[in-house]
Amino acid sequence: MTVLLETKGVSKCYGALRALEEINVVIRAEEVVSVVGPNGAGKTTLVNLLTGLLTPTTGEVLFMGETIAGIGPVRLAERGLVRSFQLIQIFPQLTVEETIAAAVVSRQKKRWRVFASLGRDREIGARVAEVAEIFGLAQRLAAPAATLSQGEKKLLDVASAFALDPRIILLDEPTSGVSTAEKHGIMRTLIAAAKRAGVQSIVLVEHDMDLVAAYSQRIIALSEGRVLADLPPERFFADPRLIESVIGKRRRH
Repeated sequence: MTVLLETKGVSKCYGALRALEEINVVIRAEEVVSVVGPNGAGKTTLVNLLTGLLTPTTGEVLFMGETIAGIGPVRLAERGLVRSFQLIQIFPQLTVEETIAAAVVSRQKKRWRVFASLGRDREIGARVAEVAEIFGLAQRLAAPAATLSQGEKKLLDVASAFALDPRIILLDEPTSGVSTAEKHGIMRTLIAAAKRAGVQSIVLVEHDMDLVAAYSQRIIALSEGRVLADLPPERFFADPRLIESVIGKRRRH
């Protein structure tokens, strides 16, 4: 399968602190890959390296064979790698339509003044309607983002990222703060939307092991800045010691 995103011997240091050490990760097309690990394992640092927010101390981060170290999320999104960015937390007063439109406008490189005439811009309006329908938000277009349920807010966050037409999308805890009953519904919607929108791969940073088990083709486990395991779910969950290390529980002596 085509390699979309990879790290080669990546390490990241903050002074004397070594947050990541010799990380080699490959993300291929047609995969849902979960990144898991206890607090302090290096997940956030890895995500920030993969999305161009950080430059590695040593090693390379490549997307479609080209280095993306430190280029930033905007330029990276233009190339086709997007991280859900939770616009609703930044602009809660925007409606669902306006929130999705913000991403569409960015993708089409139109000016922000288009908000004044959204109804007259058929191209933007059509794309907003399409994305909203995919995520089950078509009936909520006029609603302020702040008034949505927590589950709807999560879907809107990710819908905004999908509106950028990514090849690969990184979802950081997409169901955090959502009731257990809603989590699987949100994940099913996200996976189905990804296929429908032509997204080639999903990287999921998630602590809920039920979701990891249900939706991953591969699991990358980090511990103390290193890759502890890179396995399919059936092999990962067959190793109790590995699960214990990832969840962060310590054995009693």
